Amino acid sequence: MKLFFLIYFFFLSLIAFPGNDSIRYEVGIADVASSGEFAPFWLQHNRYGKISPSPSSGMISGAIEKKFDKPHKLFDYGFKANALVRYDSNKNLDIFFQELYAKARFSVFNLSVGAREQIFGNQDSTLSSGGLLFSENTRPMPEISAGIERFTPVPLTFGIVEIKGGLRHALFTDNIYTKGILLHHKFGYLRIGGMLPVHLEYGIEHAAQWGGTDPVHGPNPSGFKNFTRIFRAESGGKDATLSDQINILGNHIVSQGLKLEAEAAGWKLSGYWQNLSEDPPVVFITANRMNIQDGLWGISLKNKSFPYIKGVLYELLNTTDQSGPYHDKDGLIYGGADNYFRGAYPEGWSYYSRTIGTPFVTSPLYNNNRVLSTQNNRVRVHHFGLEGSVKGFEYRALASFSRNYGVLGSQIDIPNNSFLLEINKHITWLSGFDISLSAAGDWGKYYGNSQGVLISIRKKGILLDY
Repeated sequence: MKLFFLIYFFFLSLIAFPGNDSIRYEVGIADVASSGEFAPFWLQHNRYGKISPSPSSGMISGAIEKKFDKPHKLFDYGFKANALVRYDSNKNLDIFFQELYAKARFSVFNLSVGAREQIFGNQDSTLSSGGLLFSENTRPMPEISAGIERFTPVPLTFGIVEIKGGLRHALFTDNIYTKGILLHHKFGYLRIGGMLPVHLEYGIEHAAQWGGTDPVHGPNPSGFKNFTRIFRAESGGKDATLSDQINILGNHIVSQGLKLEAEAAGWKLSGYWQNLSEDPPVVFITANRMNIQDGLWGISLKNKSFPYIKGVLYELLNTTDQSGPYHDKDGLIYGGADNYFRGAYPEGWSYYSRTIGTPFVTSPLYNNNRVLSTQNNRVRVHHFGLEGSVKGFEYRALASFSRNYGVLGSQIDIPNNSFLLEINKHITWLSGFDISLSAAGDWGKYYGNSQGVLISIRKKGILLDY
């Protein structure tokens, strides 16, 4: 039915909205070969869940896409269908749509229906270890979303003040334990600076898991009335569990972010911070908030004039404090023991067994004891990134040094080091295609020792002009 809808929309668009538009195509193949029990960390993480965790796997993909081609027009539309065939050494064969969506824009307002790859948060888009609440670590969920997706000047502010934000309603389709969990996500960002060389940005994101059917306890509260409770982060009604009646209905996580950017002579220096809140009330970013030690701190430097080194980055990720070790003790509520990403649902904050937030909060796919949620959410990571171009070869290098402390109550301290070197080259002959070679490795006791390579070949072009 979804494929029929997409085909119908495609032909309708050709008739109803003629103009200078293009339908693009992309086909590709990728293979991973590595040692160890799992593929190296940076070969499989932050790739939207497309690469199997198996040490040996492959993927074939094919996509057609209509992008937003008319940025200065009042109305524009787009769509994409991206099908994947994925196989691995464990004889698993998966065939699915990685992306399948239709979208439209009227003036500055966007509407989208379907599953599409997106980036949320203020982190660096190419070198970061991933956003704290939402990274690029999982497959996209089917959703309905609406909002202003790009920073847009506020009227009467002379372009100095810009805003963006949106509302998403999505469905967990993995159904690992609880069937049909729903996702509520809303976000808003404010940026000050406009055409000035310095920008200050603040954003807040609120996500909640709710609804679904527990195989033992039956359906959780859903429907529009309970959606309003989720939207306002209120306690549940009589049909909710006692815990949700006392606290808040569903599993709620809030992330706030600050970012400062300065540009001069083709150089851009950015510093950013992201934080988490898992207990109400949400305290805005201040120096006295309970889990002030936790968060993602990043600094990056980009330039347009020196191609050999186009960007450098350093990030510090810490999730060890979690507002202290006690939620309550001797009748007093401390509000600690946040236990990040291990909420009311057994699956925790994961999708298809991959952590939705930072991949360094270990994905459940690594669990060998059938536990469904993460067993490592207390981590400290130093992460470095470097990118550039040498004689037409684009490169990206990542190095991450982590210490893993398990969950609250665990008595472990296990280091792990993960590295990546990725080289991309566009080949002009045979009508042009792209080749990518990635070499990566893990050294340490947490993820184990593993070294491997990922090779991919892609061909893309214009299928139809109309």
